[in-house]
Amino acid sequence: MMSMLERVGPVALPVILLVLWELACKAFDIPPFVLPSPTMIAAALYENAYIIWFHSSQTLLTTVIGFAVAVGFGAVLGVLVGSSRLAYTSLYPLLVGFNSVPKVAIVPILVVWFGIGTIPAVITAFMLSFFPIAVNVATGLATIETDLRDVLRSLGASQLDIVRKVGIPRSMPYLFASLKISITLAFVGSVISETLASNRGIGTLMTQASANFRIPLVFAGLVVIALMGVLMYMIFAFIERRMTGWATRGATFGIGG
Repeated sequence: MMSMLERVGPVALPVILLVLWELACKAFDIPPFVLPSPTMIAAALYENAYIIWFHSSQTLLTTVIGFAVAVGFGAVLGVLVGSSRLAYTSLYPLLVGFNSVPKVAIVPILVVWFGIGTIPAVITAFMLSFFPIAVNVATGLATIETDLRDVLRSLGASQLDIVRKVGIPRSMPYLFASLKISITLAFVGSVISETLASNRGIGTLMTQASANFRIPLVFAGLVVIALMGVLMYMIFAFIERRMTGWATRGATFGIGG
């Protein structure tokens, strides 16, 4: 019974929410410019399919590029911070401070440096997504048991050997957990930049539609962003199961599980 609910739940719950949303819009006679119904949003998706594809392909491109750079940079930085106490004490406060700065405030500076368009969107996607990767990889390396480190050193292993043969494999589940979070943040970064300083992308589309009071089209853009985020999340979840199944094999969920 529980396994059937787990299979049906991801589909049934959104359908129920959409039905309730539709009924609420009709029952309370909510104007479309305030909150369009799901059927209106679906109509906007159908009627503007080409223009939505034109803009969403740009958003997907900038997000993937920025995210790919964030994975490489964040993983290397995480290994450095997690394997060296000096690097941890020196770099971690800087990382926290940088992550605390609202990225929307940095976009105008990027526009001054690089102009409007693709590059600011890629950089913004990178800035929002690299921090969780670096922190999670560093956590995976830093949580190696002290006893295990002592045993490996007694066997002649160097710090590099410990990081390469134990630390990096151990941090893989942490890495994939961060990837599933970071890809959604990368989409947020791209859309923020497109909203403020771009002539193409879902953020630009929603800004233009909002200025013309085409609110169903604005919600259609939000739906497209959500679907792309879910799709990328599912891709990384699949890769995670294939590559780090050893970390969760036999795990159970529930009280007393």
